[in-house]
Amino acid sequence: MNALALGKRLRDLRITNGLTQEELANRCELSKGFISQVEGDQTSPSIATLMDILECLGTDIQTFFSEKPAEKTVFTPDDYFESEDEELGHKITWIVPNSQKNDMEPIIIELAPGGTSSIEEPHSGEEFGYVLSGTVTVHIGDERFKVKKGECFYYYPDKEHYIENRSSQKSKVLWVSTPPSF
Repeated sequence: MNALALGKRLRDLRITNGLTQEELANRCELSKGFISQVEGDQTSPSIATLMDILECLGTDIQTFFSEKPAEKTVFTPDDYFESEDEELGHKITWIVPNSQKNDMEPIIIELAPGGTSSIEEPHSGEEFGYVLSGTVTVHIGDERFKVKKGECFYYYPDKEHYIENRSSQKSKVLWVSTPPSF
């Protein structure tokens, strides 16, 4: 990190913590003017003062200066991972790699005529699907819902659930689960 980035990173961390310059200064027993100068890169704090500021912001010097790898934002078909289940008649495409580590997991599931997703046991979270093509039947416990191209479904997966293609045409659904469960 270059010296010019120090003030901006401290400012961003302060804002993330929901503190004003004055609140941070009070916690660190420094003046608001000093915090303003540090954030504006008009002065540099001593190592001891920087450590105090970082402690008040809930971090430490090692974490603050560690360079995080840039998170990928845009994914292309080259990033996708596919898995086919011929027995159930579906293909799943994970469109965000390693999304099981995130709060939500988006997939595209293609169902052959008569195909189904795996039957999922009840779990906490939420599920959303948007039918890209064809028609699917959403099974939630004892209830059934027919969802056509251009329509979506949204539910709390507190009952056994799955989707099925009862039509003679292939169906394709963008399906998002939170927490990840695919």
